Amino acid sequence: MNALQRVWRTGGGRFGLIVVAVIALTALLSLLWTPFDPRAAAVSARWLPPGWPHLLGTDGTGRDILSLLMAGARTTVLVAVGAGIVATAVGVVLGALGALTTRWIREAVAVLVDILIAFPVLIIAMMISAVWGGSLWVVIWAVGIGFGVNIARVTRPELRRVQQSDFVLAGRAAGLTPLQSLVQHLLPNIAPVFIVQLSWSMAVAVLAEAGLSYLGFGASVVDPSWGILLSDLQRYIAVHPLSVIWPGLAITITVLALNLLGDGLREATDPTLRQNPRAAAARTHVPGVVA
Repeated sequence: MNALQRVWRTGGGRFGLIVVAVIALTALLSLLWTPFDPRAAAVSARWLPPGWPHLLGTDGTGRDILSLLMAGARTTVLVAVGAGIVATAVGVVLGALGALTTRWIREAVAVLVDILIAFPVLIIAMMISAVWGGSLWVVIWAVGIGFGVNIARVTRPELRRVQQSDFVLAGRAAGLTPLQSLVQHLLPNIAPVFIVQLSWSMAVAVLAEAGLSYLGFGASVVDPSWGILLSDLQRYIAVHPLSVIWPGLAITITVLALNLLGDGLREATDPTLRQNPRAAAARTHVPGVVA
């Protein structure tokens, strides 16, 4: 049974897979088709309630909310995947340098990680955006680097622990280089911890993009974004409360799905949890390490 089948057998993993798949397909579909042009305003169709043909209603300029959510899914997927890739690269490099190199390099990396963690990711992103202007790429790099440091802090001790295992020492005795040992032995054995941190980072990246866009430091106003849509609609919450629910619900469900998918992947890739169901049940109630 492969990892995806094991994930599907868990309730949270099944929910996460379905929601993530739906969002990804929606993002792809929005490149080709949306019910209405998400940028087209129609004054005569302002604040229409949910119904046909506007299934989720319209906003204050007459734009179709469903079309805006579909277009905003592209931004969500781009930020989650982009920040995940950057966080993976930063986390693996810093974690490996902090665990597998000489003592002075390990200590220097540990100090660097402690310094970088002291700065909140959102504050760094806001400072960069204030200088370079609001951009999705600023959000991706700022969030990716920030949470890559968190991943490095968590994976570094795991790498040190696995490095002392007999099979790793045997591989090195057989002539494996440090890079080959890292790829073949160390990274696969810390995959459960790494996956949980990565999924959490992607979930927070979605929240960070929405929050920064809401504050005006993320996506530009011409880019579709759930955060910008939420910012536009929340000022009318007392008059049209239903319209604000949709972008907030989309953000909430996406973040929840990414976290549950990460938990499902951890259970599917960790052999100790598969062999001991009681341990798996206990650890699902223990929150992961959050920096």
